[in-house]
Amino acid sequence: MSIKFRLVLSYVAMTVIPVILFALIATSVASLLFKTPGDGSATKIPASWSASSRLDELTAGVKFMAETDPDRYGDVDFLAKTTRRLQEFDARLVIAKDGAITYASPEAAAVSNLYRRLQEARPNDERPSWGKKKIDGKYSVVKYDFRFGDGSAGEAFVLYDMSTFFGSIRSLFLLGLAALLAVVALTNGILTLLVSRSLIRPLNALQQAAGRIKDGQLDQRVDLRRKDEIGRLGEAFEAMRVRLNDSIRLQLQYEDNRKELIANISHDLKTPIAGIKACVEGIQDGIADTGPKRDKYIGMIAKKANDMDRLIDELFLFSKLDLNRLPFQIEPTDLGAYLADCAEELRADPRMAGIGIVGPIGGAGVGAVRVQADREKLRRVLMNVVENSLKYMDKPLREIVIGWTDGDGEATVRIADNGAGIAPDALPHVFDRFYRAELSRSTDTGGSGLGLAIVKQIVEGQGGRVWAESREGEWTSICFTLKKTETDGVRP
Repeated sequence: MSIKFRLVLSYVAMTVIPVILFALIATSVASLLFKTPGDGSATKIPASWSASSRLDELTAGVKFMAETDPDRYGDVDFLAKTTRRLQEFDARLVIAKDGAITYASPEAAAVSNLYRRLQEARPNDERPSWGKKKIDGKYSVVKYDFRFGDGSAGEAFVLYDMSTFFGSIRSLFLLGLAALLAVVALTNGILTLLVSRSLIRPLNALQQAAGRIKDGQLDQRVDLRRKDEIGRLGEAFEAMRVRLNDSIRLQLQYEDNRKELIANISHDLKTPIAGIKACVEGIQDGIADTGPKRDKYIGMIAKKANDMDRLIDELFLFSKLDLNRLPFQIEPTDLGAYLADCAEELRADPRMAGIGIVGPIGGAGVGAVRVQADREKLRRVLMNVVENSLKYMDKPLREIVIGWTDGDGEATVRIADNGAGIAPDALPHVFDRFYRAELSRSTDTGGSGLGLAIVKQIVEGQGGRVWAESREGEWTSICFTLKKTETDGVRP
């Protein structure tokens, strides 16, 4: 559930729930104020209306007696009985004869200047009006004029005590208002608490995760287990943590590789320098006291200098490849024709004397295969693989086989020799820089340790793959792939 939908749902609930609860409270209160009439009707009427109806009946009786039997208002017992019945409904009775009060209910009698004030209220024989002047601020008056039996003028006043009625209305209103405010406050408080907790808890978790990331603690996973906007934010935090962790791990690996590279360079440069230094000291000390000895020492110096120059060249090339600073001139190339040119070049190389170069072998029925390649760097790949093979050939009949096969979207080149082979535990590391199978790291047999690492960098830089296959003591095969291209514009 999204945060937006959750907030909308909360706002709707804050409106609907108070209305429902207030309706239930109002229904409960109304059940106390309403009652079923005695005629068996199912309709309920307000209890105050019922009391008002009975009061109307009593006042109508007062009027009826004034019109039919006015002399009864001279009967004390009748007046006391009528007063008691009126008092049940907070009403009072006052009787006047010829402008003088002859009877008044006790509460009404306590009002000073009662008759004058009754006249000032301007009553009539209708039900009390809310807007008319009230006596002592609480009594509304209804007046009935009649004639006593002796012909004297009579007046019957019914005083309604409205303070009780208005007090009930005010109390009911205040009670309803308090109930409404309580319901709104309770509902909004609960919903706000629930919504805020659903937001604050994951935000606190994100804050703690950010603190751990700031402190470099990148191993603890950020998992909020939510599907809303905060959950997506947590996923972004987790992706950032993973990338930072990988970046730091890669940086540490680069640092380790840099240290290893410096150590290997120092070792491989120290060896020829030590040889050159020894030869120079031999000449200086007079050990090479004859022409042949001096020529031998000078030849050793030249060889060691050439080894250093080749190592520096390969190191420089490898560094440029590793930093992606060596551009590739990719162009369409006929793979079969190109490998045939390379094979002819190898056969003419003096270093290949006594070594059979077989190929290139493309397989029966295989036509021209066109690949995308940097021709110059591809030649460097082939030469590095062949030079690596020369160091480990230990058979009387030595040969190198060059072959290629056509595949789906790529062509595979295979260069195999019948040398000493590679041990299974060393096979996965042959393309690592400065890796040599022998521990002595002798340049006489092992080379610089960068040849096959350069091969890997060049092949992968052209979008291909490289791997090695071998059977120890029998043969070794270096394989790599090149992407194929269209036929138009292909160079041989």
